[in-house]
Amino acid sequence: MTGSEELADRFEEHRGRLKAVAYRMLGSLAEAEDAVQETWLKLGRTDPEDIRNLGGWLTTVIGRVCLDLLRSRAARREEPMDDTLGTFVPDPVLRPLSHIDPAEEVLQADSVGLALLVVLENLTPDERLAFVLHDMFAVPFDDIAPIVEREPAATRQLASRARRRVRGATPAAEPDLGRQKEVLDAFLAASRGGDFEALLALLHPDVVLRADSGELVRGAAVSKVVQGAKAVAEQALMFARFAQAAELVLVNGAVGVVNAPGGRVQSVMGVTITDGRITGMYILADPERLERLAAPGLAG
Repeated sequence: MTGSEELADRFEEHRGRLKAVAYRMLGSLAEAEDAVQETWLKLGRTDPEDIRNLGGWLTTVIGRVCLDLLRSRAARREEPMDDTLGTFVPDPVLRPLSHIDPAEEVLQADSVGLALLVVLENLTPDERLAFVLHDMFAVPFDDIAPIVEREPAATRQLASRARRRVRGATPAAEPDLGRQKEVLDAFLAASRGGDFEALLALLHPDVVLRADSGELVRGAAVSKVVQGAKAVAEQALMFARFAQAAELVLVNGAVGVVNAPGGRVQSVMGVTITDGRITGMYILADPERLERLAAPGLAG
């Protein structure tokens, strides 16, 4: 085996972790893959003899790659007329509902919930990096500090500030997949049957629905944030026809809904369920991003 082949094999050992870091940093599966590829290219331009700890080196590099992407995003969002932050829903990771052991799903690198990813979108790029690397991947602040060009103490404050914002915006969610399924089964049945009162009973009074239809049509009626049980129930009835073709799947490790007639995904909905009621709904209906998603168990 040549030196380059050995290096490639060693890189592959870290690929899963690198993609998990990038997905949490970017909320985009395609961008996460691009970030991993960019990290591989940077490795190829580096003398392996200069790398003492390959795993740490790769994590640092992909952190910098993602940070640059996030800062570029933040700059674009400062432009007038750009409302991507308000309606953005991260790329969902889909799994068949019937083929996943809940105990194993917890260990999946990509099972971070959509609700958390939405909250992470509201952090500054530096806060997000510090929180993701330290709180999710146990990277020491001494290693994170050079990436954000701050002292370790200041980097610790970034993560602390991010942690407070995350805790304040992500209520405890129902962990039991069976209970999640019961609530969503009831929600779909009420939507299909046009039962407004049943929908209200399943929705938390302060439920928030976030629908992302993509950049080309963002700002149109289908890209929106809707708050309150009554308003969300009205939306559910308005789009009840989509519920007819909807099926349950795992969306980022929790029970969610995919609408994929003929195996082609038209929309994906992740939810947060607390105390038997839906507190958050996250709908991705961006045709360009959905084109890259498979519909597990629905395509035959």
